[in-house]
Amino acid sequence: MKEHSILSTIYENICRDTGKQNESAKLIAVVRFFTLTMLVHSLVFCILISFTGHIPSLVLSLLSLVLFLVVFVLSYQYSTFTSYCILNACILIFATVTVYYLGWNIGIQHFIAVLLVFVFFSKYKHEAAKLIYAFFLFVLRLLLYFYCQTNDPIVILDRDLNSAMQITNSFFIFLAFGIVAHLFSTSTQEMEGKLIEYNRKLMKQANTDTLTGLYNRRRTMEYLEKLLATPDTQISICLCDIDFFKRVNDTYGHDMGDEVLKKVSETFQKRLPPDTFISRWGGEEFLLIFPRLNGDETIIALETLRQKIKEIVFEGGSETFSVTLTYGLVEYDYHSDITTLLKEADEKLYLGKESGRDRIVF
Repeated sequence: MKEHSILSTIYENICRDTGKQNESAKLIAVVRFFTLTMLVHSLVFCILISFTGHIPSLVLSLLSLVLFLVVFVLSYQYSTFTSYCILNACILIFATVTVYYLGWNIGIQHFIAVLLVFVFFSKYKHEAAKLIYAFFLFVLRLLLYFYCQTNDPIVILDRDLNSAMQITNSFFIFLAFGIVAHLFSTSTQEMEGKLIEYNRKLMKQANTDTLTGLYNRRRTMEYLEKLLATPDTQISICLCDIDFFKRVNDTYGHDMGDEVLKKVSETFQKRLPPDTFISRWGGEEFLLIFPRLNGDETIIALETLRQKIKEIVFEGGSETFSVTLTYGLVEYDYHSDITTLLKEADEKLYLGKESGRDRIVF
């Protein structure tokens, strides 16, 4: 819809609130759209009634057309609640009188069900009033039903006209249901969607490292506990560390140090098996968890990773440089706890540092 189109202007005017304080703009928009639906329905109904030749019914249909037009105009003058009440009253009168004149089979009484949905969507409080009104609608519908079981309608419709009215009423009843449900549920769904997205972001912030986007230590411990709780699970764990990282910070600055951490993290994500759990353990340390891989299989993946990281070239001002990592690898023995496994991986890492760095110790 174009910004300044006629349809856009009409839509904006329909959604314009009453200007009253502390009133629902959403509710008055639904009232107006619902009233317009009833207005168009009354117009079509007048046309169909004209085929019966029954003057009183035609007059009543014309009156309903005028009535809903007046309700629409008054919605810009009266408060939202007053407009809401007037619309409800008009629909109830319209449905009751129409059933009296034309009978049960044309389906006009189903507008009462729309009012039931309307009342429960319209207010977030007043539960007792809602239930009382719902009970009233139920009783009214039953009374109309039993009345029609014992009394013939004033106007007897032929089969074709009865079918046409049934189709017309069904269409506008479903349209009214759709308008009420859509307009009220849209904001709720948007709010729920925003809440889900907000919670997702909070969860991500709680579980990931801000700089690298990798999982943090807290999330890693949760994952390990869940993984080790599964019996007969094949797991390999690697604790790795960027060699001489302090020298990078001291020589090229902390911004370059951050760049190295991010680039190494990206390489982990690109070069390791898809199901590898990758986390920033702290500082320049990373913990890699390989589910379903034994130590020998993990060494193959780590050796490829080690070579790829060595090939990365960083621009350090007037010169370039590269970094290496040292890796301490352990294989789960099916009985050690998390603390023992991590301690063993740390010892292997320390051994690799002492042995000259840039190597995998298993």
